Amino acid sequence: MLYGRSTEQAELEGLITSARQGHSGALVVRGEAGIGKTALLDWAAGGAAALGLRVLRVTGIEPEADLAFGALTQLLWPLQDRLDALPGPQAAALKAVLGADLARGQDRFLTGLAVLTLLADLAEEGPVLCLVDDAQWLDDASAEPLLFAARRLAAEGVAMVFATREDGFAAPGLTELRPSRLDGGSATSLLAELEVAPVLREEVIAESGGNPLALIEFAAARRGQAGRQPHLQVADRVLSSFRAQIGRLPERTRLMALIAAAEGRGDLPLQLEAAQTLGVGLDDLEEAERAGLMQVSESGVAFRHPLVATAAYQGAALARRVAVHRALAEVAKTPDCRAHHLPAATMEPDAGVAAELAAAAERTASRTAYAAAARLYEQAARLGPDVRQQVGWLSRAAACALSGGHPDQAAVLAERAESLVEPGLPDAELTMARAAAMFELGQEKQAVHLLQERADLADPCQGAAMLRTGATYAWFTGDEGAVSAAARKLAALGTPDPMAEGLSHLMRADYARGLPLLVEFLSTSSDTERALYTGMIIGDDATTMALAAAEVARCRENGLIGALPQVLQVLAQTQVWAGLHRDAEASVAEAVGIACDGGLQQRIAWINGVSARIAAIEGDEDRCRRLVGEAPAAYRATGEAVLGLLELSLGDHESALDRLEAAWSGPGRNAAVLLSSAPDQIEAAVRLAQPHRAQEPLRRLVAWADASRQPWAQAVALRCRALTSDDESLYLEALRLHAQGGRPFEHARTQLLHGEWLRRARRPGDARAPLHAAMETFARLGAAPWVERARSELHATGETPRTAHPAPVAELTPQELHVVRLAATGHSSREIAAQLFLSPRTVEYHLYKAYPKLGVSSRRELSRLNLA
Repeated sequence: MLYGRSTEQAELEGLITSARQGHSGALVVRGEAGIGKTALLDWAAGGAAALGLRVLRVTGIEPEADLAFGALTQLLWPLQDRLDALPGPQAAALKAVLGADLARGQDRFLTGLAVLTLLADLAEEGPVLCLVDDAQWLDDASAEPLLFAARRLAAEGVAMVFATREDGFAAPGLTELRPSRLDGGSATSLLAELEVAPVLREEVIAESGGNPLALIEFAAARRGQAGRQPHLQVADRVLSSFRAQIGRLPERTRLMALIAAAEGRGDLPLQLEAAQTLGVGLDDLEEAERAGLMQVSESGVAFRHPLVATAAYQGAALARRVAVHRALAEVAKTPDCRAHHLPAATMEPDAGVAAELAAAAERTASRTAYAAAARLYEQAARLGPDVRQQVGWLSRAAACALSGGHPDQAAVLAERAESLVEPGLPDAELTMARAAAMFELGQEKQAVHLLQERADLADPCQGAAMLRTGATYAWFTGDEGAVSAAARKLAALGTPDPMAEGLSHLMRADYARGLPLLVEFLSTSSDTERALYTGMIIGDDATTMALAAAEVARCRENGLIGALPQVLQVLAQTQVWAGLHRDAEASVAEAVGIACDGGLQQRIAWINGVSARIAAIEGDEDRCRRLVGEAPAAYRATGEAVLGLLELSLGDHESALDRLEAAWSGPGRNAAVLLSSAPDQIEAAVRLAQPHRAQEPLRRLVAWADASRQPWAQAVALRCRALTSDDESLYLEALRLHAQGGRPFEHARTQLLHGEWLRRARRPGDARAPLHAAMETFARLGAAPWVERARSELHATGETPRTAHPAPVAELTPQELHVVRLAATGHSSREIAAQLFLSPRTVEYHLYKAYPKLGVSSRRELSRLNLA
């Protein structure tokens, strides 16, 4: 019986009930050691099994926290016969976890998608409860796919519960439940059940602080005793109690307990093999069993509580721990298991051991368990006697840490490697890894400086690669000198780079020379990533969107989930320019979800910048300012442009103009986003009757538009000239160019300004058509402040405009819109699920929710709808 847990039980019961009704959910039970998390999971498992749910259980094991896929193997082992039913790449990913196939080169997130599909397939036969205990000790390669699946559950009938201690196992986005300490009444009832004498109860309750495990242990230890233990944290006092109990065991029993704790998995045959080499055996466990500290059966060895294992290990002398790990390494059945024990068994440099660890790291990295691979490479470097090998292994460790979404760890590893490098002989691989880590950590300027400094010392091919990367980083930070230096050095190396040279001209506002170079690069480059950024810089929205969509499709087809956030960010930005705000929000939501799974917090802030622009257009001030405020320093110019548009949208022309002028005087003054904000600056100046403040941004905009030759840019430039010159022919020419397509928000703004000009010219009849067209576009985009501005102008012409109703798709969530569009083109639920990294049942759930919003009842009717 559980005491004082009615709230927690109700929460778990609700999760299980939802799963029985076909809904999914995930919950994190977080609390200190001994608070009763495992007891709650036991209760949930018993109740779920009685109701017919299939219960899967995984437990993190402290000695296996750095063993790749250790916990996930527990989950998959009894389900191996179901793997072949998964899509091919997903089946291969899970077989790689079990060691059946290394599946080299796969994306690390593909394993998470495979776990999601596997759980969803199981739920087709009935609801599933997946329990993960001691999640703070999950290895990263197991934690990532389990969390990936948990965040994407919706309508499968799967419930997931993670139990973890206070520290470790970050699970942002999942609901948390924190069990409280037992109140006095519940604690008294528990002690009464344990037959603790009433005279001791108050003292034990006070000493335990309401921690259930402490109540049990302190009550057992204090029967017939008086006085209190020293003042320590409750968990530390419980651990101290276990150490004392283990200390009273015979020496041979303590050694067997140490073997069991160091081995960790409860593999009795393996433990006995190691024990034999140390002169102990199965009989020596009897005293630990009699003391109630361990349980031994044919299926394995288990400690009564994980803290008992911790006490058995930490209480042993270092020499004895080394001997035990050496014995376990000698009897290990696989090279990876041996590699798991070797670092703890080796105190001095050993070339042979280091080579084994490096080989294990390579195998582990090939299975995309990058965090574990980084640790193995680091351990190899610690034990390797050759300095050059140490540098190489630490470089690979840093690269693995980056691939695993841990730039902070990568930076530390790279710095350690650099301390071993001879002055004047930097390692190119190491330099690139360190610079990439700096950039991800927001140290963009330091990354640029490092790359340019080291490029001079590297061979020409490697130096050129550093310079190209450095030029891109420098563009984002607005470092004009660094971009120009990179372009000069690349030319001097005989490898001129049109992108770097073009960016250097743009940084000096020489658009006539810079933009043609970038256009050339975009049309000829095979470097998709750089081409995407080039397309955004020059404003070639159609080409950039096509490139981004093709790259997203390629990533989906090949299961390259980890590459998607960056590409989806570019796609989302072009979707905003194209007026596809709902599509952009769907792209942003997916990109943020994957970036969150990968720990890419810096990337999340950049991605959310796209949503900030949508919020500015829609006049959502709170959301816009929050998203801009969360962005990194390198986003400053973009953030100022977004806030300038927001303030213009809300009619705060003075703030908008002051902000944009200040941004133009900052380091990012020639960023493409500020050039695209020049129309906002010009309009704000005109609205304030200060046309002199519009002259410089107008000059820049016209020069940019002429050099870019993008119709939308030329149209906007003409509009701004009309705004400052009162020449209607410029409006008419701008509208002609707008008709060629691109940037509907800007097209509608031109229509609005033309309509306003016509009304002021006392031509209300002529004004109504452009004003109506503008209002319809603004309504479709959800640009509420602009709708009201157009409506006010129409009122001023003597017309009462009808309320503009948003299209039905505006009612859909981003995920629903994505699913509906794919379904409308004939994709099956399983195909949609594979593309969007969902389960087929969740796809059906989204369709079910979308149908009434669209006024349809089946897939067949979707193809007849306008889903733009």
